[in-house]
Amino acid sequence: MRFKIQREDILKPLQFVSGVVERRQTFPVLSNLLVSAKKESLTITATDMEIEIVTTTKITISEVGEVTIPARKFFDICKALPNEAQLDIAFEAEKNRIIIRSGKSRFSLSTLPATDFPNIEDIKATFSFKIPQQLLKNIIDKTQFSMALQDVRYYLNGLLIEIADNAIRAVATDGHRLSFCETSVDVSPSEVIRIILPRKGVVELSKILENSESLVEVIIGANHIRLCLANLQFTSKLVDGQFPDYNRVIPSNGDKQVYAERDFFRQAMARASILSNEKYRGIRLRLKQDLIQAQAHNPEMEEAEEEIAVEYQGGELELGFNVNYILDALAAIDTDRVKLVFGNANSSCLILPDDEKIHCKYVVMPMRL
Repeated sequence: MRFKIQREDILKPLQFVSGVVERRQTFPVLSNLLVSAKKESLTITATDMEIEIVTTTKITISEVGEVTIPARKFFDICKALPNEAQLDIAFEAEKNRIIIRSGKSRFSLSTLPATDFPNIEDIKATFSFKIPQQLLKNIIDKTQFSMALQDVRYYLNGLLIEIADNAIRAVATDGHRLSFCETSVDVSPSEVIRIILPRKGVVELSKILENSESLVEVIIGANHIRLCLANLQFTSKLVDGQFPDYNRVIPSNGDKQVYAERDFFRQAMARASILSNEKYRGIRLRLKQDLIQAQAHNPEMEEAEEEIAVEYQGGELELGFNVNYILDALAAIDTDRVKLVFGNANSSCLILPDDEKIHCKYVVMPMRL
């Protein structure tokens, strides 16, 4: 195998695939990338047995072949080379080594046989559709921060994707908060499809998708999901579990509605959070007419207090929340104003964009302070 390639042409594919590779692997070959040089294209594959990313780059190949290369070292070498550098990459079969030359630099890396590299099984599609990358990326980015981290309820360590007539929804919850986002798309499954993407797959997918109108094909199988872009293919196993009924979590009977300037409210919350308890991050909100008082304190007997002018005409109410959850929701909303809906002192807070055209909802459970 031998080929020449510009640094910029190989660096972007390596950035896409490198996130899949774990630093510590049970099988040494999983720390490597499968590099396959065919007649007019270079294919790079990475997998951790759960997720697989395959990138294809159109170049002229001198000698075809395939081999696996240490992922981290290969990426670091390409990244460290100067801009516009050209790489001359050759595989020496007798020594099982890859030689990388660029200008006056030379690197020799050990390799493993391509036959040792695992492949994710082919998907038998049960449903497929196409969607603009921008729409899919948007609902993922606006919800993924609410996924649980290493929860024993493994299905919470992922993102629910729900596909219904002319709509696709993303939902994430860790049991203390919930994020919901919906967008219109031209799909018509025979019945509602619900799948759970694992956390790592969601994070990598968010990096891959771009804010563009170009279409991505989504193929759903019994145990896998595959997304096909122009020069990239992403495949992930699905989480086998029953996601909780999110509609029961979203409050629908809150009678206390508050309208606030999003940036002003977020900045006040951020300032008050500085002196909140570092472990529990609690903040107390007091609702008064056209006013929210935010108060935080910590074990060192330090206190922060903020008064925020809002639009509110209901009765007085006092509640406690994790301030980080409120800040995350406010950061995900794009509108200038937000709407906060409360019920009683023990009810959740529903945070909404002040725009009925944007179908996003954020629920924050109360906490005792």
